Amino acid sequence: QLQLVESGGGLVQPGGSLRLSCAASGFTLDYYAIGWFRQAPGKEREGLSCISSSGGSTDYVDSVKGRFTISRDNAKNTVYLQMNSLKPEDTAVYYCAAARTYWKDVCYVKEKYDYWGQGTQVTVSS
Repeated sequence: QLQLVESGGGLVQPGGSLRLSCAASGFTLDYYAIGWFRQAPGKEREGLSCISSSGGSTDYVDSVKGRFTISRDNAKNTVYLQMNSLKPEDTAVYYCAAARTYWKDVCYVKEKYDYWGQGTQVTVSS
């Protein structure tokens, strides 16, 4: 069974940090661009960041640039999202997604991704 599984979410105070992981099972991520998305209650799912299959290229939306870092370890079949300086407005369910195509063609376009994880809740609150 092909699936992505996110982990690492939780409750953190404003200014704190979390590292999310996205692990693949049933397939190798080597040839997949990966995107991180989030969805807050009552809002659309929004793209945050993406990374090329090799890990050599990344992109971020302005709202997380300088605070979030996407990375991948293909040997571990896992992609990460390091989140620093968290704000209450970062509260959402976070999803990773995989697309077997050129990363720039899919980065923030959720309809173009092939596989999705089930999501992990991140709550930023004092």
